[in-house]
Amino acid sequence: MKAKVFVTLKKGIADPQGFAVRNALDSMGFFGVKEVRIGKLIELETRDGIEITAETVEEMCRSLFANTIMEDFSFQFQGEEK
Repeated sequence: MKAKVFVTLKKGIADPQGFAVRNALDSMGFFGVKEVRIGKLIELETRDGIEITAETVEEMCRSLFANTIMEDFSFQFQGEEK
């Protein structure tokens, strides 16, 4: 079983890394980009025969993958958005 977890900063939280990338794009001649937000992709693959539930992945996100004060998260199992 595979899951993909996406972690991003919440709206309104400053993203200095995204700001630096947007400025770099400007300096490279890519002037059409208004904003860049940087996030994390975490890919999980379970051992053969082991399945994890959405509740388990959500617990992983809240406990380890995301700082829920500043970050949002979402995840997908086999191409489905959860």
